[in-house]
Amino acid sequence: MMITNEAAISLAGVFPPIPTPFDEEGHVAHGPLTDNVQRWNEHDFAGYVVLGSNGEMVYLTDQERVEVWETVREGTPADKLMIAGTGCESTRQTIQLSSQAAAVGADAVLVLTPHYYRGQMTGEALAHHYWSVADALEIPVLLYNMPRFTGVDMDAPSVTRIAQHPNVVGIKDSGGNVGKLAQIVDSAGADLQVLAGSASFFLPALTVGALGGVMALANVAPQETIDLYDLFQAGRLEEAARLQRRLIAVNTAVTAQFGVPGLKAALDILDYYGGPVRSPLQPLGELEIQTLKAILVEGEVL
Repeated sequence: MMITNEAAISLAGVFPPIPTPFDEEGHVAHGPLTDNVQRWNEHDFAGYVVLGSNGEMVYLTDQERVEVWETVREGTPADKLMIAGTGCESTRQTIQLSSQAAAVGADAVLVLTPHYYRGQMTGEALAHHYWSVADALEIPVLLYNMPRFTGVDMDAPSVTRIAQHPNVVGIKDSGGNVGKLAQIVDSAGADLQVLAGSASFFLPALTVGALGGVMALANVAPQETIDLYDLFQAGRLEEAARLQRRLIAVNTAVTAQFGVPGLKAALDILDYYGGPVRSPLQPLGELEIQTLKAILVEGEVL
């Protein structure tokens, strides 16, 4: 059964793509996950993205993925969305995993572009993939464009075409091409809600019509990212621009510079639970942690 765009969820606002905590033995740490969610619940987030790139989704078994969704769903208030990352390489597996996410109460799924056979991931192939997933689900589908990790960068015409399916309601685009975001907003119109995939271009994305953002930075600077969104909504653009500039270095530290290990280390520094990464990722060294602390202080997050 397909829903129509008119009945679709609103994606306006800020969504942290939450990390998956592990204990020292490498098991998913459900208690600390619940504790983190409870702290994030104190902020006016629109919801959570669970098992995106920052959730180390590719390192989890299907059973672990379902259990993580269950834990976060249980801790997420009814007024916040839970969006599950379910993108797999095959359409069949993506549908199966997305159906499991729907069964545990996900409000929508975020589907990363297939990319192993990237040379064959044409606009036609991607449209068939996403339309098949959207046909099979009763909950909405969001596209996830993450070219830095996948090597696949959906262009605006392809996104606009895929968005014609009534159950495809949004896109998280992490490519950083604000011109392309503007083109998508202009061509897809009400058919697609656009979300910035990084705080590095959050304000520019909002100015060209994005409705919100899914940003690693929101995990460690929750109020600052919400403030940036609220300042834009209030038309206080000069203040918003100052805040955007202040957060750039912190955002870089927990994304491109140190990656998921840096994000988890920042959570530990800020008295959340970050904990270990899952191998083959490696934790930060002591010098890197001190550098990260200095960046957090300079950015007024710590």
